[in-house]
Amino acid sequence: MERYVGLDVSLKSTAICIVDAKGKIVREGAVATDPEAIATFIALHAPEPVRIGLETGPTSTWLWTELKALGLPVICIDARHVKAALTMQINKSDRNDATGIARIMQTGWYKEVRVKRLESHAIKALLTSRALLIAIKRDLENQIRGLLKNFGLVIGRAKMNTFTLRAGDLLENRPELAAAIEPLLQAREAIGRQIIDLDCKVRRLAQASDPVRRLMAAPGVGPITALCFLATIDEPMRFARSRSVGAYLGLTTRRYASGESDWTGRISTCGDAMLRSYLYEAANVLLARTARWSTLKAWGICLAKRSGLRKAKVAVARKLAVILHRMWVDGTDFNWSSKEIAPQIA
Repeated sequence: MERYVGLDVSLKSTAICIVDAKGKIVREGAVATDPEAIATFIALHAPEPVRIGLETGPTSTWLWTELKALGLPVICIDARHVKAALTMQINKSDRNDATGIARIMQTGWYKEVRVKRLESHAIKALLTSRALLIAIKRDLENQIRGLLKNFGLVIGRAKMNTFTLRAGDLLENRPELAAAIEPLLQAREAIGRQIIDLDCKVRRLAQASDPVRRLMAAPGVGPITALCFLATIDEPMRFARSRSVGAYLGLTTRRYASGESDWTGRISTCGDAMLRSYLYEAANVLLARTARWSTLKAWGICLAKRSGLRKAKVAVARKLAVILHRMWVDGTDFNWSSKEIAPQIA
């Protein structure tokens, strides 16, 4: 007897529905959101399920990994596809959603989502924490500048420890103002120390990985961009063609073709936003600050003259993603060229 299972997962409980080959409900229930409890329920009512489906969410990576380790044929599907498939339901509930997911498994109308390794998620968590702390530090600096400007005090351009020294000079003999700003300065200093510590961890991770060191040989790509690329792609062989990486990261244009309408829009921005921003920064460094010539730089400069620098940066970021993937798969280095040769190749 074929059995298909649908899981609607929440933080505390998971609704489970089991259907047969014709989509008829065989068993329904709810258990605690725990891999062992879910596996026990399935083993009791569907000993050999054909497919077990759950949608993407905050706990999907952990749950998918644990259920896979228990030998269950679990599949993770895009939550947007599930929402589109269940739109016609009049009443929304965890029980109805589990039934809908089970029937999606039974019909096979789904696209499986690649679940990354926990190691990749750990790297991404480190980079996310660093980016968050940098944003908080920037917000603190802007708040301090704004408070001082109300009193006609301007810090001006200041980097590193100069900011704190300049702010301290302006607060001299201003105890009423120092009471409000000194806590912000202390918070900024503490966050700065945490950022330095995270930067050291990032560098150590980069030096310990051969693929990351190879990717860092590309112009504009540092340890942060290379690690983010490694964590986002996770497994390079899952892409049959390197050019698919550009679309996966949302760096290719949208297209709408229906009837008499056929137009091409802006980039889709449907992939990982963090990696996309880092690749854009790398493209900016490659075009504006890298002195050494390459075919990629020559192509980007020619495109900038025709379409503008902003579009050229996006296009170079897409090509850079494709090149990085090819370097990773083939184990090759970045190809440089002279200024005289590069424009001819481009």
